Amino acid sequence: MNKFYANYWEFKGYETQTLKPKHIRDFDREIWNKTQCNTDMRFLEVGCGTGQVLGYLKSKGAKDVTGIDQDPALAEFIPEAAQNDFQAIDINEFLAGPGKTARFDRIFLFDVLEHFTHADGQELLKKLSGVLAPKGGILLKMPNMSSPWGAQHQYGDLTHVAAYTPTSIRQMALSVGLTCTWCGPNVQGSPMRRFLDPLYHGILSKILMTPPEIWTANFYAYLEDPS
Repeated sequence: MNKFYANYWEFKGYETQTLKPKHIRDFDREIWNKTQCNTDMRFLEVGCGTGQVLGYLKSKGAKDVTGIDQDPALAEFIPEAAQNDFQAIDINEFLAGPGKTARFDRIFLFDVLEHFTHADGQELLKKLSGVLAPKGGILLKMPNMSSPWGAQHQYGDLTHVAAYTPTSIRQMALSVGLTCTWCGPNVQGSPMRRFLDPLYHGILSKILMTPPEIWTANFYAYLEDPS
């Protein structure tokens, strides 16, 4: 295991995340609506951290939610509504044990894949594709190394060992038998910034010879089984 995980809890400063209206609006737009979720689906979040997304899914009325993370210290920070949905377990142990026969409609990995080498990330996605329900999908979020703003996120954490762009995540998807059906921005900041950023990026895209496909510091990618 990467030695930087020994004091990761101290570096991250774990605390229970409050689910504010702005978070709900963002998650509605970037997660729920974009991937056409509904309350009858079975959800798995890998590397759920302090459980903000788990709390969000419960607030939407999702009936079957599972969040896993290898750090047992996170249990005390999971929102009360999602306490029973959290398991402190390594992803490989989960897939070999309690998750082996499960089938999930949506699998989320937010700020997770970059913690694995490309080879290990490939193996993880291959295993996760095996527990997808028919018409299921895997939603990823990670630093965007095609953006000028992505480096601060990628290199601001020494447990990050692999970097991705929208192009390379499409390549990764194909290597495990999946198709990346869309990549999109992870929009952050005030309403004014949300209004101005696309204008600035549009101007820069016209000036630069090879502008990035997505400008935001982090991006989403949705992977589906093409069969």
